[in-house]
Amino acid sequence: MITRKKKRTARAGIFAVGHAIYWGQFEGLHEKLMKYHEKAIEIIAGYEVEVINYGMVDSSEKSFETIKQMKKDDLDLIFCNMVTYATSSVFAPIIREIEIPVILLALQPLERMDYSKASTFMQLENDNICSVPEFTGVAVRLGKKVADVVIGMLSEDESVQKAIGEWCEIGKVLHALKGARIGLMGHVMEAMYDMHTDPTAVTAAFGIHVPLLEIDDAVRLYQQVTEEEIKAKIDVIRQEFDIPEPKSDPLTKKLTEEDLYQAARSAVALDRLVGRYHLTGLAYYYEGMEGSLAQKVTSNFIVGNSLLNGQGVPMCGEYDLKTCIAMLIMDRLNIGGSFAEFHPLDFKDDCILIGHDGPHHIAIAEGKPVLRSLIKYHGKPGHGASVEFKIKEGPITMLGITQTADGGFKFVIGEGYSEKGPIPPTGNTNTRGKFEPDTKTFIKKWVMEGPTHHYALGIGHHAGSVKKIADILGIESIIVGK
Repeated sequence: MITRKKKRTARAGIFAVGHAIYWGQFEGLHEKLMKYHEKAIEIIAGYEVEVINYGMVDSSEKSFETIKQMKKDDLDLIFCNMVTYATSSVFAPIIREIEIPVILLALQPLERMDYSKASTFMQLENDNICSVPEFTGVAVRLGKKVADVVIGMLSEDESVQKAIGEWCEIGKVLHALKGARIGLMGHVMEAMYDMHTDPTAVTAAFGIHVPLLEIDDAVRLYQQVTEEEIKAKIDVIRQEFDIPEPKSDPLTKKLTEEDLYQAARSAVALDRLVGRYHLTGLAYYYEGMEGSLAQKVTSNFIVGNSLLNGQGVPMCGEYDLKTCIAMLIMDRLNIGGSFAEFHPLDFKDDCILIGHDGPHHIAIAEGKPVLRSLIKYHGKPGHGASVEFKIKEGPITMLGITQTADGGFKFVIGEGYSEKGPIPPTGNTNTRGKFEPDTKTFIKKWVMEGPTHHYALGIGHHAGSVKKIADILGIESIIVGK
């Protein structure tokens, strides 16, 4: 029953390059190359991005004309299709003017030429690599950088498909960041110094707007929720979560009808908040007066947050704007993005529990998430329904966004494994994380990079893609252990 509120997408431009003189010398070459170009477009479109085709650019005049159109089209990335040799004069104006990633595609139609029938025509239609060094060299001389070069075969080449797919996923992240609205509501949990972030610095680094919301905005919407909406939300919650009997932790009990009702009502209020303020995500924390309506509303956000995370709207507790951005990046890479921190080490099994007492991305849960009633939230005010699960077993990626002494941002990235095994039944998420060369060594390396204590947790090994995003944004990054 959980579907995305907004489709993941990107706008990818593509143009072919060639040497105009060839067209008069070799009849049919231009037409054949453009058929290969259509095949490249087909590959890119297969990754569910919008493709804008600028055709053949074979002169500097066409290059300048193409730049004007590219700037109008609000692209997220550009593929330069090296269908044959081209002089760098057709590329230099574009790489100089364009401020988004430019990827060169050197996709050869034939595995190798048939040397017994080889001709200049055959060579030119397979000359995809010839001008690549000319293009990359000129980019460097212009003080620019080609984002990547994809080298391989045009058809049935898994490495090519993987590389193009990765860039399309990165394009979806860049598309999501442009104009994103991540709300801030409440205040930093006293006194987490690593949580403080300047919204203007966030706008400068990521292009994100940070609407500043009041707790009253959520309370007002909570008061407008109808019984029909609450009932519908309860149906969703019962469908998406298990409700087991309590186990060893005395703070937990079986989910009560009252806690289920309050969780559903707050979840509907959150849906309304996201819609009313056109939010891409939200970071919040609030304590409030004991027993107040504001405290009641915000302390019951956990279930609604997890549902929204699964719908592609990152929701982050403890006012952690930086981790909310990390969660957005992971979600748009389609790898999840749960709110996480380190919990106790298991020295016997060489792993560590990683999770949090708050919002998680239920789309990456191992099995059905569990709901428990907590008689108190440890370290925080309030009580109510809480989410407990672990993420899918297998490879995992972590992204922490921290800040340096000069105020700049830094990506701290790591890879490990989510392994099978027991987790504590505390009503909080916990995943058994295992790292190389051993968990203790990895954790020491991680903390020595000066991260915040929160990070986003996703499935699969995607450190390389996350680092490319940092490079595109001009943000310092480190892959721990690499």
